[in-house]
Amino acid sequence: MSAALIRLSMMLSPAFPVGGFAYSAGLERAAADGLVRDADGLRDWLAASLVHGPAWNDAVLFAEAHRRASFGAPLGDLHELALALAGSAGRHAETAGQGASFAEAASILDAKTADGVHAYAVAVGETAGGTAISLDIALPLFLAAWASNLVQIAIRLSVVGQNGGISALAVLEPLIAETASRAASSNLDDLGACATIMDIAAMNHETMTTRLFRS
Repeated sequence: MSAALIRLSMMLSPAFPVGGFAYSAGLERAAADGLVRDADGLRDWLAASLVHGPAWNDAVLFAEAHRRASFGAPLGDLHELALALAGSAGRHAETAGQGASFAEAASILDAKTADGVHAYAVAVGETAGGTAISLDIALPLFLAAWASNLVQIAIRLSVVGQNGGISALAVLEPLIAETASRAASSNLDDLGACATIMDIAAMNHETMTTRLFRS
């Protein structure tokens, strides 16, 4: 258990070569449009994603991948579903790019993922499900890593400083735990998002003349 937890922590760390630093999930455009201006705005943006946005769908997909992998069931169709749910070209590139990079890096550690296309949340859930790490541990770690990555992006965009970023993460801790718990008992019928402004920001990001991030 300890060895598996250490390995999953490594896979979710910024050092693991999945290229998460290159994607903002539309946050760069939201900051440019004044939708996210400070720590409170960042917290609200991340919270909305967790409750009824892309992060919620990723949590549901992660949980399903974890369950299937623990029983040795195939996941190819789940990867395809996750990619089909991407609401814009940028989001599709983000989940496909990170998914492929994760699968390649994980193979070095002898962690197997499904052949073919990869979606990031499914690939990580699949890998975690093939270990001794339970879903109620793996899923909160995944969501916490997701939030931490976007906070780092907000810092690079000068939306918040380091203290503001940590403050936002601290406030989100209970919601991350609650979302993980809710998603752990979900199924694919629970997929669905209504974070329209986030989807629009992700689409509009593709038209930015100057940008730091790929999504």
